[in-house]
Amino acid sequence: MADVFCGIDIGTSSSKGVLVTAEGEVVARASRAHDTATPRPGWVEHDAEGVWWADFLTLTRELTAAGHRIAGLAVSGIGPVLLPADGTGKPLRPAILYGVDTRAAEEIGELTGELGAKEILRRGGTPLSSQAVGPKLRWLARHEPEVWARTELLLMASSYLVHRLTGRYVLDHHSASQCDPMYDQSAFDWAHDWAEVVAPGLRLPELAWPTEVVGTVTAAAARETGLPEGLPVTAGTVDAWAEATSVGVREPGDVMVMYGTTMFLIQVIAKPAPHPALWTTSGVYPGTWSLAAGMATSGAVTDWLRKLVGADFTTLVAEAASVPAGSRGLLLLPYFAGERTPIFDPSARGIVAGLTLGHGRAELYRAALEGIAYGVRHNLEVMRAAGGPARRLVAVGGGTQGGLWTRIVSDVTGEAQVVPAETVGAAFGDAMLAAGAAGVDVTGWNPDDHVVHPSGDGVYDDFYARYRELYRATVDVAHFLAEQQVTAAGGDDGKRG
Repeated sequence: MADVFCGIDIGTSSSKGVLVTAEGEVVARASRAHDTATPRPGWVEHDAEGVWWADFLTLTRELTAAGHRIAGLAVSGIGPVLLPADGTGKPLRPAILYGVDTRAAEEIGELTGELGAKEILRRGGTPLSSQAVGPKLRWLARHEPEVWARTELLLMASSYLVHRLTGRYVLDHHSASQCDPMYDQSAFDWAHDWAEVVAPGLRLPELAWPTEVVGTVTAAAARETGLPEGLPVTAGTVDAWAEATSVGVREPGDVMVMYGTTMFLIQVIAKPAPHPALWTTSGVYPGTWSLAAGMATSGAVTDWLRKLVGADFTTLVAEAASVPAGSRGLLLLPYFAGERTPIFDPSARGIVAGLTLGHGRAELYRAALEGIAYGVRHNLEVMRAAGGPARRLVAVGGGTQGGLWTRIVSDVTGEAQVVPAETVGAAFGDAMLAAGAAGVDVTGWNPDDHVVHPSGDGVYDDFYARYRELYRATVDVAHFLAEQQVTAAGGDDGKRG
């Protein structure tokens, strides 16, 4: 039996695993859905043991049941996240998730004032926002001092799994570069002086590139997971960057557009290009950089609407496809959980403008797809200004199925999108990282399947201009309503309840 490589990814709402041969053929797949906790407005959490580790065990046991000979493993997960753990790696509280968790707004302002916005951008490549780990560490020390006093390890989804499997306390460079303001991008190292300001006394993990093997599966982990003892494990990375790897986004100008619970874009760049409306990060491969943009919601909005109207996605997509561009005069701002790039406004809120009694679920669903597409265009315009034009856009994720959403995005942006043959996502990219670390040539693993071309008629240009105007015109109202939502939920005093 030929060797296979295992990739496992922990996502926001589900986890996936694959086994892939050295030729790039997927021979086994497994998935597991899970819940995300929102205990307070602006708080979004995962239970590391009940979600991350439980999912990992389920997936590995299912994947290993067929008896394939596994030669390497890589893992990825949502990020950047903050999981405080004791010296043994035991979680001390639920993990605080990435930019959708907006609890540390006060700490973002404080650290920006202390360190200086320009200096943070110059050194770390990214302004402090709800995506940054540093302010959340300060929030933890301030609001949960009993947890902070016991915190010895800073873990993320991927590094938590690596620690459970190998015993190594290590974080990949890309994930570390999102621990703003504690990482120096030009040095590819921790900014130890700033880390001491943010989280005094915290021992930071060793750094490695996602492509590097950092340890092997221990005997105890082998018994628990079914994986072979001594199996090489790479450092892994954040799921979006693993997904970009899965579709060959690795040359300057390559852009991944990920259609998932949130919309995420990654552009490979030749040199750092700090921009106040984007994230500049270390890349997957040694000595590389990338620009990133992320919307707080995308698939989360369409799923909310699906549940609200009581229809399945197949029906909604078919109905929305029959509605003309512009959704018969509807315009939707998809800021249902605030917004990340390029406006960095956690208090932004969703808006549907133009509603009449003649509109139904078909128009609403299409307006949601179009609103998210306008957000993609906004981000691509800012990325072009910062890092140059896109050379190649690759569409990935569950939202590529059916073709309507990708067609709308291409029509709105005016950009063609390549859809690869394999869209299993980050888990496939993890398998590529594991195989690459073993010396396997993976360049031909995932060929293109088809290209989505824009219509070229510019029908969405006027709608996009009004989309940009709508946020500016309603921002004060949205912020007022966001405050009322916090009050109605009992306030946000920074304490767990």
